Amino acid sequence: MRKLLFHSIGILLLSCLSTFCSAQVDPKWKIHDPDRPLPAIVDPGTASTQDSPGRPPSDAVVLFDGKDLSKWAHKDGSSAKWRVESGYLETVPKTGYIYTREAFGDCQLHVEFAEPVPPKGESQGRGNSGVFLMGLYEIQVLDSYENKTYADGQAAAVYGQYPPLVNAARPPGQWQSYDIVFHGPRFDSAGKFLRPARVTVLHNGVLVQDNVELSGPTAHKARPPYSPQPEKLPLALQDHSNPIRFRNIWIRELKAGE
Repeated sequence: MRKLLFHSIGILLLSCLSTFCSAQVDPKWKIHDPDRPLPAIVDPGTASTQDSPGRPPSDAVVLFDGKDLSKWAHKDGSSAKWRVESGYLETVPKTGYIYTREAFGDCQLHVEFAEPVPPKGESQGRGNSGVFLMGLYEIQVLDSYENKTYADGQAAAVYGQYPPLVNAARPPGQWQSYDIVFHGPRFDSAGKFLRPARVTVLHNGVLVQDNVELSGPTAHKARPPYSPQPEKLPLALQDHSNPIRFRNIWIRELKAGE
């Protein structure tokens, strides 16, 4: 009976590991096999400074290069009405969210933003915006420098689900960065739910979300369940009536196992 119990527990643990770990050792290759294909070479680009944005990796899709909003639109497909000047884009209150014209799924996403100076408002009314992966899953943008609000709504929160591990916010006016690794949910051909979305976030280089499992799409004061969706959808930036600036937005699509 004890052997059977331990065997069952072992099978359960292996099942859990296979569910949460998408990358596994490939048994086709021997250890240090010289015939194993080498990874593609990627120029990693350069880091940003407060004065200038860095250069994206050579295999990244640049979504905003400081010049125009040609890769973005409003939900109805009309041209994005946000302002572009001096190498950044800025939300125009009451014009609505903007969406990438291209759809994305599993990805590495880099976004830089700056909060308004002088700061105005408090709590959720101070420098509020958001980065919506697949247009559905929000990483909160907020001025969280000396600004108290609810934990799962401050900067770098998975809004309504996970507070950041730490508050790594810089003062208003300084450029900040999000580096996000996202794996979307999966459904089979019949729409049956197979796996939840997961996300890792670094805020200004500090780990703030560690491969967390999302309960479903973002909503205000609600946690709706997953419903069938494509594997790729447009990204979105939120208009929350605050003038937030963004620059140096790029994305790398991830293949299975990455």
